[in-house]
Amino acid sequence: MALEMRTICEKCETGLGHDTEAHICSFECTFCGPCTEAMDRVCPNCGGELVRRPRRKTEG
Repeated sequence: MALEMRTICEKCETGLGHDTEAHICSFECTFCGPCTEAMDRVCPNCGGELVRRPRRKTEG
């Protein structure tokens, strides 16, 4: 099963491309880097750890 790769930060609604640094919890809640740091790397939805989302290789 592939990651959903959501395209916006759930807190500030900043756009997140597939090659943009983003952080996710085990439920795939998705946040930008600055929001993740402001929340001390803890998901406000489930209390889980926020870790860096893997990047997908772009075709080319």
